[in-house]
Amino acid sequence: MNFFDKLNSQISRSQSLLFVGLDPNPEMMPARYASPNLITGLENWLQFIIAETADFVCAYKPTLGFYEALGVPGLELLLKTLAVIPAHIPIILDAKHSDLNTSTICAHTMFTEWQIDAITLSPYTGQDHVAPFLVYPDKAVFILCCTSNPGAAALQQYPSKESPLYLQVVKESKNWGTPEQLGLEVGTTNANALALIRAIAPERIIMARSIWAEGSNLKEILAAGLNANGDGLLIPVPQDMLGKPKLSQAIQSLHSEINQIRTEIIWDGSTCSVWFPDICFLDQHPHQDLILQLYDIGCIMFGDYVQASGATFPYYIDLRKIISNPQVFNQVIVAYEEILKNLTFDRLAGIPYGSLPTATGLSLRLDCPMIFPRKEVKAHGTRKLIEGDFHPGETVVVVDDILISGKSVMEGAEKLKSAGLNVNDIVVFIDHEQGVKDKLQQNGYLGHSVLTISEIVTTLHQAGRINNEQFLAFTESNEGI
Repeated sequence: MNFFDKLNSQISRSQSLLFVGLDPNPEMMPARYASPNLITGLENWLQFIIAETADFVCAYKPTLGFYEALGVPGLELLLKTLAVIPAHIPIILDAKHSDLNTSTICAHTMFTEWQIDAITLSPYTGQDHVAPFLVYPDKAVFILCCTSNPGAAALQQYPSKESPLYLQVVKESKNWGTPEQLGLEVGTTNANALALIRAIAPERIIMARSIWAEGSNLKEILAAGLNANGDGLLIPVPQDMLGKPKLSQAIQSLHSEINQIRTEIIWDGSTCSVWFPDICFLDQHPHQDLILQLYDIGCIMFGDYVQASGATFPYYIDLRKIISNPQVFNQVIVAYEEILKNLTFDRLAGIPYGSLPTATGLSLRLDCPMIFPRKEVKAHGTRKLIEGDFHPGETVVVVDDILISGKSVMEGAEKLKSAGLNVNDIVVFIDHEQGVKDKLQQNGYLGHSVLTISEIVTTLHQAGRINNEQFLAFTESNEGI
């Protein structure tokens, strides 16, 4: 999983844009951690911070300079601290690395040996400095483009406030890496400056710094820095909060405040709705949020619906709406990817027409060639049965949206096989169950699904999205089929 996906997964899991700076600053260490051995006290404090915040943050950001200032024991402390951070939470090393000559070895050490996920870099030596860090496809860099230090204004605002250097850094650095590879670090208390950067780089992740200075307005900062989807902005936990004995309570309060402001901003002017959960299960389904979102945007409906097969179900599923909701569509693609990464294939094929957008997204994400069997063969032109390039003997995984009877997906698979391709696996988003996977297996295919209809209905019932009558209608229908 690359940094971008890992970060988004943790944002979805924690519903938080907060990150924590893990800085062993002796001047900030609470007195209760005082110890004859300074390193021991700092280690205990850092471990406390991680334990108290892991459920409420999207990333951790250790500042390399603090560890280096403590000498060899400090670097040993850094490695111990990295080892304590839960594996699913991204680590952004705040190195501000700026030396071209050591960039290659630095990238290898930090990405390969230390296993950090992203690093901050100085832009002054240009793309040549950044390139050695970008050869690691699953890692990322954050380019320092703006700092709140008053003494830097003479440089950052040069040659004029209308065309300052920091905006040139933003424009230039966008050419160095993709949005998944390269983000921006912005230290400012000025919402206008942040808005200018966001306008130039609407697609980039911005890691904000220095936003908690006295007099700054959090809502203005968020309104300026959030992207059109209501995210894309990483927000630091105030450093002085990390010394509180009840840190978990304090960060939960901050977490709620920020999400409330985000919601207000989204309602005030977003052109793309962003969904937030309103429930919490003790034993939640791994795709709980996705199930609830699908229901909330109208992809899952309850009532008496006649299906394409002629059967009447007490529910109807329409996944075509997801392509108009980038937040949900991205989660659907990631869910498919979790299955596909464990399968072996040369190409992937979508079944017209419902799964073609999904197959296209997966093709781009997995860097895997896509083909598709035509639903009907044209009476003109080349009269191809299969669209796209392929070679007989290759293995194709078939992607579809919903598995009801299995008829359409097997017809598509048979078309592919008639062209000399091998089809072993069929991956769908929702399985209506009733033994259809067994039917696939009887015909030589192994079926995989992200969700089953039972999982969806059970989760919706637990969440209060559907009532007892609707749940009972589904149960009786499932038993009767």
